[in-house]
Amino acid sequence: MFSSQTSSFQDSIDVEERDEFDSEDIVGYSQKIQLNCYYTIYLYQGTSLTLIDSSLPSEAEPELRTYISRRLSKGALLGGMGNIATVELSLPEQAVGCYCCLLEQERSPEQPDADGNGYVICFMGGSEKGLNLFRLELDKYVQGLHSSLQTPELQNLETEVRPYLSRWYEESVMHIYRVVQLVQSNISFLLHAALSHTHVEVTNSDERTKADVSRFIKAASLQGLSQQDTTTASLCKAMSEDTQSDVVIDCSSSPPTLTNTVSNRFCDGWIQAFLNAAERCNPFLLRQILENFKLKAIQDMNSLKRFVRQAEMSHYALFRCCQFLQGCGNGDVLLQNARAEHSDLPEACNIIAVLDEFLSEQTQA
Repeated sequence: MFSSQTSSFQDSIDVEERDEFDSEDIVGYSQKIQLNCYYTIYLYQGTSLTLIDSSLPSEAEPELRTYISRRLSKGALLGGMGNIATVELSLPEQAVGCYCCLLEQERSPEQPDADGNGYVICFMGGSEKGLNLFRLELDKYVQGLHSSLQTPELQNLETEVRPYLSRWYEESVMHIYRVVQLVQSNISFLLHAALSHTHVEVTNSDERTKADVSRFIKAASLQGLSQQDTTTASLCKAMSEDTQSDVVIDCSSSPPTLTNTVSNRFCDGWIQAFLNAAERCNPFLLRQILENFKLKAIQDMNSLKRFVRQAEMSHYALFRCCQFLQGCGNGDVLLQNARAEHSDLPEACNIIAVLDEFLSEQTQA
């Protein structure tokens, strides 16, 4: 049983070997690369697009405008919702991932029928598959531009809008990479904190580093990944009942010092995958590894719940529970979740108490 668990775990972290990542969709994970990124903003009025600003080469921008016009005519761009596709432009990369979003202007009393008027924001770089991994971040980043676009005739183009658009890749995509670079092999402590809903405090650092760590913890947590909201809710409940100190990252020294840290074999097993992807400067691969990490954690939680139900009727199933917890390397987090989720089921609580005692004995041994 241990060998099959180990094989499954290895499959989940060896993303470089999986067919879905063997294409050129996620570029550069075999070597260190510097990705070219571009932005464009158009004024959209009625059915016409007017270029406001773009970092694309002059020959590529009209091609993008034709593509956007076609999408708008088909109703494929909805206000406030990003659309991601592959576009072929006159660029060194030829085909790139393109994120587009229509920001509709607020209606005014003078223009009550100004439906569809607004700005079209486009971010280009990497691949369609890669950008899809950061769809939520890109949506949020575009919404952050909304207030800056209310200035008449965009008089703040050079002072606010252009700098903001130029930073889209650094701010929306690179935060996971920066956190891995910051903590290196200590990334396992942050992974464990995210799984167990332990607060992470960053001291003696700039605001961007604090924001990066906060976003990493949120991205690594299981919120929204499980099929039922009870999994995340029960984890939160478990952490509120257990007294555990905040993890502290002190950035006054380089590398930073981490205190009150907890990890386990499961989280430690992902360290090298994160370091390898960071060494290759590939934020898309890093995000995919993070998603695989969460998916494996959810699968193990579901497996334990199934074993606990079976153990209520079978001593052999209880033995299998013990084997599973010993082999998965994530027993502390799984039991914490199970204890909270089954708190109103006496038989299940008795099973979990036995498993908790078993795991404690194994840890001491």
